[in-house]
Amino acid sequence: MGENGNKKVIWVDTTLRDGEQTAGVVFAREEKIMIARLLDMMGVDQIEAGIPAMGAEEEETMRQIVKLGLKASIMAWNRAVIDDIARSIRCGVDAVAISIAVSDLHIKYKLRSSREQVIEQMRKAVEFAKKEGVYVSVNGEDASRADFEYLVSFVLAAKEAGADRFRFCDTVGFLEPLTTYEIIKRLKERTSMDIEIHAHNDFGMATANTVAAIKAGATHAGVTVNGLGERAGNAALEEVAMALKHALKIDHGLKQEMFREVSEYVSKASGRFLPSWKPVVGENIFAHESGIHVDGALKHPETYEVFNPAEVGLERKIFIGKHSGTAALVSVLEKYGIKMEKEEAKELLDRVRDTAVSMKRSLTEKEFLFLYYAWDAERKKEKKVV
Repeated sequence: MGENGNKKVIWVDTTLRDGEQTAGVVFAREEKIMIARLLDMMGVDQIEAGIPAMGAEEEETMRQIVKLGLKASIMAWNRAVIDDIARSIRCGVDAVAISIAVSDLHIKYKLRSSREQVIEQMRKAVEFAKKEGVYVSVNGEDASRADFEYLVSFVLAAKEAGADRFRFCDTVGFLEPLTTYEIIKRLKERTSMDIEIHAHNDFGMATANTVAAIKAGATHAGVTVNGLGERAGNAALEEVAMALKHALKIDHGLKQEMFREVSEYVSKASGRFLPSWKPVVGENIFAHESGIHVDGALKHPETYEVFNPAEVGLERKIFIGKHSGTAALVSVLEKYGIKMEKEEAKELLDRVRDTAVSMKRSLTEKEFLFLYYAWDAERKKEKKVV
């Protein structure tokens, strides 16, 4: 649990539930167990591990995760249905998420119900779960499109029934950060309830919306590794954590040096490519090619790096290519014990740029070294002739 003064962030990771709901993604039981272990080692507070109502295979996997004896709370996802919750409790979890739609759009067309019936169904489910002695999160599906006054009534009813927190779901990634901040701030003021922000990334704003919600008073951050999730995904754990640390100055409390390792494992297990440009954990986010950027980063890394790459298990890379300057050439050659004067580097730079343009990409270090050796041999030959 990260904290800064009175500010706390409780991490709720749903890679194993919402992440696995990504179209085409299925985790093997061994992979689920490994991911749960990694999340626990990283310091995640609560792991939403699956949906027991899906059947015997899911139930057994949940039991196996519970038996690991992790420090993290293990949560199961449920509809607001007594039988769902009973199956979850039989798996041995210490927490249940009870989900029901709260927007008029969903209530009318999906549930074919009414506002009053939704509250009553939720209330009965919560009361049943609390009698069984488990922690309860009430999830307001499509909360971002719900009528605000109804949402307040719904949350207060959940609180009265004994719910421990409310999960505010931006189910279709509808929100933007300024609106997120205002809604969460008002909801917190009106209900005094612990609030989890669960943001989807349909407009590319899940991380920003999650950070805005935490700033507004949300106590729990609902995330997935790599932002895995339905459609465009969820808020990415690693992005939210580092944004909180460096933008809001909140100590996230996670072992951030594990971020790259865990991201790679989830990428492999999910069969979803981890882009080199992925924020925080992409292998190229600390790669520099532009001459101005390389020169600045070599003189003082913070000129072009918002945090030290070692914080998340990465390292700085200098690319040699069309946009390189002399500082990059000198720096890379120094790694191999080759000293080069700036004037010589200017001569070599023309050759580098021509080669990069003809190849339509940056050069690998080995390609650059071979180019240097060929260029150096030509110079020495010319000097002999003279």
